[in-house]
Amino acid sequence: MIHRRTALAGIAAMFGTALYAPIARAAGMAPAGTIPTISEGPPSTAVFSAPQRALMTGLSERILPTTDTPGAIAAGVPAFIEKLLADWALPADRLPILAGLDAIEARSMQDYKLSASRATPAQQDALLTLAMTNLIPGGGDFFEAFRQLVITGYFTSEIGVTQEREYLPVPGEYNGAFPYSRVNKVYSS
Repeated sequence: MIHRRTALAGIAAMFGTALYAPIARAAGMAPAGTIPTISEGPPSTAVFSAPQRALMTGLSERILPTTDTPGAIAAGVPAFIEKLLADWALPADRLPILAGLDAIEARSMQDYKLSASRATPAQQDALLTLAMTNLIPGGGDFFEAFRQLVITGYFTSEIGVTQEREYLPVPGEYNGAFPYSRVNKVYSS
């Protein structure tokens, strides 16, 4: 079975130099001696207020929704995000996420007259699109960091590794005439 730290290194390679700093630290890309020892279990401190946590949870599911495979919530992405921000992020690293959640909440109140966590999926998608296109203050910084956290949390979770992807430690024999239509979801380390 692939370990989360190994999967984090693969995610780091995918995002390259645009990698969000706490993910780089967790993947072991930070200079030696700068990585704190992180305990298993809950975050060392609460990062989000209850309304921010509810919004972060809802938005993570909008980025990776439940389809024929489980979504972000089922994969434990919200808990991963809070753990990563609590134990691997510097206070400055948290600012784009916290400010972005607050800006999305304010825009939802302005546009829909309800909390963004209680907005419909279509309304949450519209709010994320506004953030992605930087039409909400700090939205571009928020969206890129948040998207990376959701993708990393999902594809390093047990659900992401075992149900979304198919892990084959040795991909098998070479067959140059293998029909592309028969290729399944496969990766190897």
